[in-house]
Amino acid sequence: MTIVQIRPALRLALAAALAATSAQALAAGSWRKTDTGIVVTPERGGEKAVRLQVYGDSIVRVTAVPSGDLDLPASLMVTATPQTRGFAVSEQDGVVTLTTEKVRASVSLADGNVTFIDAGGQVDLAETAPGSFAPVTVEGSKYLATRQQFNRNTDEGLFGLGQHQNGQMNYNGEDVELAQHNMDIAVPFLVSTRNYGILWDNNSITRFGNPKPYSLVGEGKTGLKVTDAQGRPGWTAQYFLGDRLAVSQTEATINYQYIKDQAKWPAAAKAQTVAATSGQNTAGNAVQTQRVIWTGRITPDKSGLHRFRLYSSSYVKVFVDGKQVLERWRQNWNPWYHNFDLELAAGRPADVRIEWEPNAGYIALLHNDPLPEADRRSISFASEAGHAIDYYYVGGQDMDGVIAGYRQLTGKAVMMPKWAYGFWQSRQRYNTQAEVVGVVEEYRKRGLPLDNIVQDWFYWREDDWGSHEFDPTRFPDPKGMIDRIHALNARFMISVWPKFYPTTDNYKELAKAGAVYTRNLEAKEKDWVGPGYLNTDYDPYNPKGRAIYWRQMKERLAVLGVDAWWMDATEPDIHSNLSIEERAYRMGPTAIGPGGALFNSFPLVHGEGVYKGLIEYRPDVRPFILTRSGFAGTQRTGSALWSGDVASRWDDLKDQISAGVNLSMAGVPNWTHDIGGFALEDRYTKQDPAHLDEWRELNLRWFQFGAFSPLFRSHGEAPKREIYEIAPAGSAMYRSMEWYDKLRYRLMPYIYTVAADTFHKDGTIMRGLAMDFPSDRAGWNVNDQYLFGPSFLVAPVTAFKARERQVYLPAGTSWYDFYSGRSETGGRTIRADAPYERMPLYVRAGAIVPIGPEMQSTAEKPTGPVTLNVYTGADGSFSLYEDDGVSRQYLNGAFARIPIRYNERTGTLTIGAREGSFPGMQQSRTFRIRWMRPGKARPLELDGAGDATITYTGAQQVVTLKK
Repeated sequence: MTIVQIRPALRLALAAALAATSAQALAAGSWRKTDTGIVVTPERGGEKAVRLQVYGDSIVRVTAVPSGDLDLPASLMVTATPQTRGFAVSEQDGVVTLTTEKVRASVSLADGNVTFIDAGGQVDLAETAPGSFAPVTVEGSKYLATRQQFNRNTDEGLFGLGQHQNGQMNYNGEDVELAQHNMDIAVPFLVSTRNYGILWDNNSITRFGNPKPYSLVGEGKTGLKVTDAQGRPGWTAQYFLGDRLAVSQTEATINYQYIKDQAKWPAAAKAQTVAATSGQNTAGNAVQTQRVIWTGRITPDKSGLHRFRLYSSSYVKVFVDGKQVLERWRQNWNPWYHNFDLELAAGRPADVRIEWEPNAGYIALLHNDPLPEADRRSISFASEAGHAIDYYYVGGQDMDGVIAGYRQLTGKAVMMPKWAYGFWQSRQRYNTQAEVVGVVEEYRKRGLPLDNIVQDWFYWREDDWGSHEFDPTRFPDPKGMIDRIHALNARFMISVWPKFYPTTDNYKELAKAGAVYTRNLEAKEKDWVGPGYLNTDYDPYNPKGRAIYWRQMKERLAVLGVDAWWMDATEPDIHSNLSIEERAYRMGPTAIGPGGALFNSFPLVHGEGVYKGLIEYRPDVRPFILTRSGFAGTQRTGSALWSGDVASRWDDLKDQISAGVNLSMAGVPNWTHDIGGFALEDRYTKQDPAHLDEWRELNLRWFQFGAFSPLFRSHGEAPKREIYEIAPAGSAMYRSMEWYDKLRYRLMPYIYTVAADTFHKDGTIMRGLAMDFPSDRAGWNVNDQYLFGPSFLVAPVTAFKARERQVYLPAGTSWYDFYSGRSETGGRTIRADAPYERMPLYVRAGAIVPIGPEMQSTAEKPTGPVTLNVYTGADGSFSLYEDDGVSRQYLNGAFARIPIRYNERTGTLTIGAREGSFPGMQQSRTFRIRWMRPGKARPLELDGAGDATITYTGAQQVVTLKK
């Protein structure tokens, strides 16, 4: 029975409404208790009902609607259900408060604003104003555009939101658009240094920060006026062919953003082009370079921080008042945004010059006006289409606890097989089965550790995309190929897409079930293969489609012994370089609604269908999926994510650091990137001797970073990416890559424990400095460092010829240089050595780092000793984890831990009694203990003698440091 409590003056008038369950039956300024929380009807504002539901001691869902209807579609991202106990409700002074053991959520009866206060009395999250709603229609269906602002003028650190490519670490004061793209992953979960998170439950495109979409500079939607040198409206655009000025004209905006915009190109400036260089095209015709220069004077009507987004491909430079503010390159088929900010004064003009080498590329310059500082320093979510404002407050004792709460709502991060944490070799692409097997054989011959070989796209016949069948002329015996790889103690991953040619039997079966998108076919859009073929994607929102898609994969590929699945283009990228509106239109209608309303959720339902099929097919084998896009809940689908087709540039390498950290802090722990970058400039692909050293050094620095990423994976376009192909034998580059490859395997006891903790302890592998040092504000904005598990501080080198770099050592502990053993005081920035062969690595005091024997793959059963490197100076602990590495029996308790503790006061290391067991467990092992002490630098020795050696058989042993 529901209980209604209202203000005394309203009691008689509302007596008849007590039995009603709809919020519409409650008068303004009233509330009622429900089985799972409360529903409030505010006195004023657009929110006619605000519902709070309890999902845990520190998790509360807030739903607000502009009508009384709270009957919403089931969430795609959230799998948890609300609880019916563990909370109390009270009213005082016009505020209704729902209280659990760890949080108080208060709702104003006047305006419906919600405030969250943690168990210590700290205000974590407060709605600044009632939420806003605007009716929108998506393909004839009615939705609401929604927005909610929180914590106006906040100084907290904000992280998560998925993977984004603009070098942003702390999102306080930043704008982020959550829209799936080849290189951008939308996960609408934000985590704060105040130890709470917000899960924003909406499937459409969402904007964090400024709710207003960016618009073209010169379009008139912002207060920025553009004039030419004579004061006339617009940009002066000069189009060059070679050194000849072909066209000069005035243009209102800079806009060749999408395919449809290419029609505006002036005819007199058209030319045959090849990748921004003079020469000849494939037909032997002369090729002219193209350049476009835009100049204009921008004059704002508002003072403050003006934000710009340059969407571009090919080479581009931006100058403001003669100073270069941006210089980027990106492959033409994969343009993306590059952000820059300008502090401008109202009425004061700034001269802008943009130089671009288009070569059939894309460009657009967009802008947003300044926000008041208090609004810029706030939390704001605005979504294009939904049914309500719907979000979850997730509290925790620390940021790990907040991420654990996110997974409580959206699903545990299931364990990956152990081999996934070894080294993967991939290439775009292996053309024959002889190439695939030959790479694995060469790695084994050279003693270079390897666990996974990857077959990228186009192993099928040219006109057979979606058949899931190998081209028999190039892959005559796929099963024999995979069997040979397995015999070499390696695994085989294969690329599968949601894309189909309509001529395939697989497409026809899906089409018969009504489980394909037809609009790309109706548009007669062809892909880039050969002469170009009509194509489209299947509809994973259709249950029949999901079942058919998996069965086709199983019958054609899984039966061959495929170990892992590379699910590419899962944004979905039905056709590249379409406008957002056209992309949304072509990915629909889905079985549950229009594409625009479901824009970000495709990779989740697609991955979940394959994951469930894999478990049904092989119930006791851990599935492994690598997918290019993800969403809130992706971690429950056995999926890892990677950063897409990023460019092979130093700035792109640096951007991967904050991209990976924030994706990890959004609750998805398994992430990787294309070591070396996917797409290359011509100066690299042509192996120009003048640029070869830079290409190799870029790859080496990326490889070093990869060795300390959650997943360690080399991939990209030509030149070939194998260690022995990219690095001359015996060179410093080869030796360094070999060393980091082997180090990865030596650290496997540490890495696999940290990976296992993502399931068992809801941990995070790749960690922003704020996770472990939240009170050290200096670390919040460091965007090129991170923690790898609890012990390592990683500082990748992201500049050509850099042989040192600044490293910030967080406060509150001391740090050891991993290579030299020299200790450093935290809370300061140092200049760290970064020789060609090594990347700066530090280990925090109190860390216990196990280092195992050399291995060629994780399939080996190592018999050599494990060295426990104990970094003294603080208490520390480590719980060494082991299981069989491949089965799902860990869910039934088949695993073991060895708890290890160091006590700084007594100088004792306690290797505790083994906890748990599993079939095949190593009963006895040798531990070497190696003490690292402050002030007594001791270089790294992977095979050096320990200070003490013990034989461990499962019983507790204590070792004391001899001072």
